[in-house]
Amino acid sequence: MVVVSPGWGEKLMDNWPGYDLDLFTYPQHYYGDLECVLIPHGIIVDRIERLAKDIMKDIGYHDILVLCVLKGGYKFCADLVEHLKNISRNSDRFVSMKVDFIRLKSYKNDRSMGEMQIIGGEDLSTLAGKNVLIVEDVVGTGRTMEALLSSIEKYKPNMVKVASLLVKRTARSDSFRPDCFAFQSFKQRKAVARWRNSFLATAAEHPAMYGRALVLDAGFEIPDVFVVGYALDYNEYFRDLNHICVINEHGKEKYRI
Repeated sequence: MVVVSPGWGEKLMDNWPGYDLDLFTYPQHYYGDLECVLIPHGIIVDRIERLAKDIMKDIGYHDILVLCVLKGGYKFCADLVEHLKNISRNSDRFVSMKVDFIRLKSYKNDRSMGEMQIIGGEDLSTLAGKNVLIVEDVVGTGRTMEALLSSIEKYKPNMVKVASLLVKRTARSDSFRPDCFAFQSFKQRKAVARWRNSFLATAAEHPAMYGRALVLDAGFEIPDVFVVGYALDYNEYFRDLNHICVINEHGKEKYRI
């Protein structure tokens, strides 16, 4: 069961033009390959810090097994885990965090292949009884994450929470969507928290009806554009960009395989 919120929160709208590339520094070998900077690095870092606080509050200072989805999620995971550790260090209760890795393959060039390939994951049995935090880079159609969750579910973890840096609005999206978006006002955040807590309490009282509830959080909701940078790639290129950028048609053709 996936927790789906009423959808409050600011979003990067479809007509958002992004930031002019001339306002930022980025590797010269990508000159001419990018349309704009969609999310600057500084905003990404600030949002991840806020996300870490929300995650720690949801999990309740229990030990966490972090499952990082490679390759695009590694930088987001590293920064998120560091913030989680900082929160633990500055609290009166120590939270143990272990990190494991899995790789999913669902894209060729800029197209989803439809079927997901899971690379690794031989030790998923260690998730049994654990509080699992899956860290992903982008949720698009939701099919990839649903397939991964189905694979994990059979090992009976105690709790599963998904943190995705980006959620992409697409006509092909399934029902898998986060319940916490970027830039919510204080009033909106309280309303979402009340709704989520009520849902989870109901799910716990009626497990046969709801199954195991999943709590999900996201950094940013973005339009249906192909983005690169901050470890997000296009055929293994652009991982060295600090900002999240929109690749242009020239860049797609240049690095197409």
